[in-house]
Amino acid sequence: MADLTTKIAGLTMKNPVMTASGTFGYGIEFADFVNLEDIGGIIVKGTTLNPREGNDYPRMVETASGMLNCVGLQNKGVDYFCTNIYPEIKDIKTNMIVNVSGSSLEDYAECAARINELENIPAIELNISCPNVKQGGMAFGVTAEGAEAVVKAVREVYKKTLIVKLSPNVTSIADIAKAVEGAGADSVSLINTLMGMAIDIEKRKPVLSIATGGMSGPAVKPVAVRCVWQVAKAVNIPVIGLGGIMNAHDAIEFLLAGASAIEIGTANFVDPAVTVKVANGISDWLDQHGCSSVAEIVGQLECA
Repeated sequence: MADLTTKIAGLTMKNPVMTASGTFGYGIEFADFVNLEDIGGIIVKGTTLNPREGNDYPRMVETASGMLNCVGLQNKGVDYFCTNIYPEIKDIKTNMIVNVSGSSLEDYAECAARINELENIPAIELNISCPNVKQGGMAFGVTAEGAEAVVKAVREVYKKTLIVKLSPNVTSIADIAKAVEGAGADSVSLINTLMGMAIDIEKRKPVLSIATGGMSGPAVKPVAVRCVWQVAKAVNIPVIGLGGIMNAHDAIEFLLAGASAIEIGTANFVDPAVTVKVANGISDWLDQHGCSSVAEIVGQLECA
């Protein structure tokens, strides 16, 4: 069997399959469906410094080959996570990673600092698609300057593996990636959701409570693969690919485009055991193609 071991900076994973934040709860919700320790890394739902109620309903809607959501980072805050959730997940024998969000540089840094103290959390993933309340609501990640600032603030207080999740809603995602690499990111994950909208034509109103939401699912995969390919050529840190991955075939596309690992999101709602199925599918494909390790195919896309 091919070696599926994957390294992302300070992380060593048994395979390149991870879960995307917001689609897998805290992991324990899926324990009845899949052996959590067979997954390379589990990125738990977004965590903020203070509790958040999220947006009003409706906040999810199905679309052609995907879905829109505007959940709004509903969570009980980092202190609740440290006190109540961490004891339940700390002994799961895989990489338990926390997705960190915020509305100011100070929020990001303080939340990351508290998670830094948790021994069995080896990494965080920064969601820089959040609106910066001090800059008129513009997302941190849509400018190189904003992305760089938040990564620098977190890097000063966070000493473990720092993954930065990039938004596709930008002019040049490669430029954003280079900015966060320069600010101290150990890895980048991409893509976050594409901004979308659905309209109820009978009511003549948006379906979602705040009008727009993040689009995910199979429909976004070609955009995500393109972004991963561009970013992998632009940076020297590991790239984690996500966006519409439903099976091993999809995952291998991302690996060939330059991703060292992948995250599975929306597919978890369709099949709660999809993560392990994808890991096994990657293994089978590697064996069929005479590859001794998954690392052999990372970035091996042949372009004319």
